[in-house]
Amino acid sequence: MAARQPPPTTAPRQTSDFDAVIVGAGFAGLYMLYRLRGLGMSVRVFEAGGGIGGTWYWNRYPGARCDVESMDYSYSFSDELQQEWHWTERYAAQPEILRYIEHVADRFDLHRDVTLETRVTAAHFDEAVNQWNIMTNRGGRVSARFCVMATGCLSTPRVPVFPGLEEFTGSWYQTGRWPHTDVDFTGQHVAVIGTGSSAIQSIPIIARQAASLVVFQRTPNFSVPARNRPLDPAYERRVKASYAEFRRQARESRVGFVVPANEQSALAVPPEERRRAYESRWQRGGLGFAAAFSDLLTHAKANATAAEFFRTKIRATVRDAAVAEALVPTDYPLGTKRICVDTGYYDTFNRDNVTLVDVRNDPIAAITARGVRTQAIEYACDSIVFATGFDAMTGALLTIDIRGRAGRTLRQSWADGPRTYLGIAIAGFPNLFTITGPGSPSVLSNMIVSIEQHVDWIVACLAHLRARNLDAIEATANAEETWVAHVNEVANATLYPLAKSWYTGANIPGKPRIFMPYVGGVGAYRKKCNEVAARNYEGFHLTG
Repeated sequence: MAARQPPPTTAPRQTSDFDAVIVGAGFAGLYMLYRLRGLGMSVRVFEAGGGIGGTWYWNRYPGARCDVESMDYSYSFSDELQQEWHWTERYAAQPEILRYIEHVADRFDLHRDVTLETRVTAAHFDEAVNQWNIMTNRGGRVSARFCVMATGCLSTPRVPVFPGLEEFTGSWYQTGRWPHTDVDFTGQHVAVIGTGSSAIQSIPIIARQAASLVVFQRTPNFSVPARNRPLDPAYERRVKASYAEFRRQARESRVGFVVPANEQSALAVPPEERRRAYESRWQRGGLGFAAAFSDLLTHAKANATAAEFFRTKIRATVRDAAVAEALVPTDYPLGTKRICVDTGYYDTFNRDNVTLVDVRNDPIAAITARGVRTQAIEYACDSIVFATGFDAMTGALLTIDIRGRAGRTLRQSWADGPRTYLGIAIAGFPNLFTITGPGSPSVLSNMIVSIEQHVDWIVACLAHLRARNLDAIEATANAEETWVAHVNEVANATLYPLAKSWYTGANIPGKPRIFMPYVGGVGAYRKKCNEVAARNYEGFHLTG
């Protein structure tokens, strides 16, 4: 008689080092850590920088400042925090925002779960045990059930690629990786390459320091005065007395902060009334200009009236007519690139020590030992500032070797452009979440509002899994396909795709051209995400 065989056994489940690993310690990563702790989870945050803060740790260039008002650009999860913190200005500068982030981390004891100066280089999903294996540049390797990418939308600066840069004998700087020591341009001859948001903020300050400043511009930008000033104490008291309602309105708005909106068409009112509406927004300052009329981002003729108002302002400010015309945007609709917010930007070009070079007419040929050479002339300089933008939305994610089911890489899945479900999850990558990823409002909104909404949704999702003894969640391919189609449909109903912007990846050679953020608005998007959760996470496959 044959010996009786023992019953088959199930291999013991591998134990993870952590319940969750978070990549990035900016606003998103820190709030994610706080909320996951509230679930009793073990969490580790890896941060490449030498300190917390994300965007506000790295971007220390002269004039670095938020373009969302301070009372809006802050966490809402703790009323005690809201009440105790006092902003000093209408628009907070980088040092104050970083102090705020440090205050939050200290107040909630977040530092102890953050590992600094450690860059995540790879994250591989192990299908046998439903967990992620995460590798770092320090040779470390940890495992976690869940992996949350809090890597930021504007955290991978575009590296200068000008020939001859290695020959330059002066100093050069990149706005997105500014030194953590003071840089003084007093008496120097300086070149700034780029006229995006960081350049528009820094150029007026550099011009006041430098002996001379040459600005190399490829694409002019629409910029509105900030009208920055010390924060009005009476306004602060009013907001703090009704912060809950203030936050509710922001969450239900289109862009994550409340500005007076006009439901009329720009073409439905007399020209003088339209001009008064634009002038009122201009004098108010800051973002929200596109809310002057309901159709500025959907109707080309309506948009043209607002764009011409901006052009008139630029021509009235800049005394040299040729320079003014070079600064006037003409080849894309107003607002289809994020409107910049400035303090004295256009006035700066009235200074005797400032020169504007239009590189569409006279392209940069090379960086030389002495400075910047265009096809026509060489501009000698002591320092060069590269304000050349970011590999937005996808850059930080694709620099990590992320591999999902069957070893398929994220780069393979996104070869034709990023594809997500709700901007939160990706088919084929279980238990991986992206905070403010492509396909969510993200950069078209107040980032703090969008960050909190994503983190709260993810935390509720993980609580749902735990309550049902489930250990994996994955977006289905069909749900992802449907969402991507919806994101494209909504974008194509607007003027946004008409601009060659970083919203579409147009600033990065070889990057697939696809409109990455969700245009449908913060309020509508939140409602959709809540509906998905209420329907037992419709569009996701849950397993246990």
